[in-house]
Amino acid sequence: MSRLSIEKPWQRWLIRFGVFVAMAILCVPGLWVVLTAFRPNIEVLARPAVWIPQNPTLDNFARLFGLSSAQQGLPVAQYFVNSLVISITSTLVAVVIGMAGGYAFARYRFKGKATLFLAFMLSRTVPGVALSLPLFIIWARLGIIDTSFGLIVVYMAINIPFTIWLTDGFFRQIPVDLSEAAQIDGCTPWQAFWRIEFPLARSGLASAAIFAFLTSWNEYALASQLTRTTASKTMPVGLMDFTAQFTVDWTGMSAMAVLIIIPALVLTFIVQKHLIAGLTFGGVK
Repeated sequence: MSRLSIEKPWQRWLIRFGVFVAMAILCVPGLWVVLTAFRPNIEVLARPAVWIPQNPTLDNFARLFGLSSAQQGLPVAQYFVNSLVISITSTLVAVVIGMAGGYAFARYRFKGKATLFLAFMLSRTVPGVALSLPLFIIWARLGIIDTSFGLIVVYMAINIPFTIWLTDGFFRQIPVDLSEAAQIDGCTPWQAFWRIEFPLARSGLASAAIFAFLTSWNEYALASQLTRTTASKTMPVGLMDFTAQFTVDWTGMSAMAVLIIIPALVLTFIVQKHLIAGLTFGGVK
């Protein structure tokens, strides 16, 4: 073995230190938002800046739900329900359609397969903001502006191409021999898929589901254009309720941002055990 290929201890620790510094820099904005959610407003406006809250408080969260006399409560519960319904529905539909599409691209040959797959991938190169005006015009003519259904359709269109690409890669890693062996043993193609191939592709589907959910949950640009009232606004759009003509309620906005972050973290921790590739290793001898 070459000496150059042997990693020295100091090099290993240097890499770890570099990764730690990079991650710390990336986490600073999120940490600042979380800390601001527990600050009184006077500390937010203090100069020089107060990094660690001197007087932590839950009053910012109480004001969100109208439990404090300092400010009338916002319809946070309605925003949360809207976001949850829109994100879960669009994610489920995107994963189901993407799984079927990815399996078809991975297992079958048909005319125009490469062109169609390329078209799906090219659709991901168009920024969502660039579609806001044509979407607004079309949705207005269809009468689905300011509806949850309108946002669900948009997020489905955004998430399906990526889901197809991701699941296609995972189904290609699963040997066809496994499905063929199951069918020889008496399984139908449908049973072979659900009993053999689907469990092995769960890590890819979990990754696709997380991506689709977070995209729908955190998206702001299109949601702000296609929603108007409390009945359809999502949590990110609701953040703008804390802005006025001359002032911004940073503490209230940060408290709501923390509420937006929590479901995403919970989902990630729930499915993290499925986010491991290579489940088919050793499946075929």
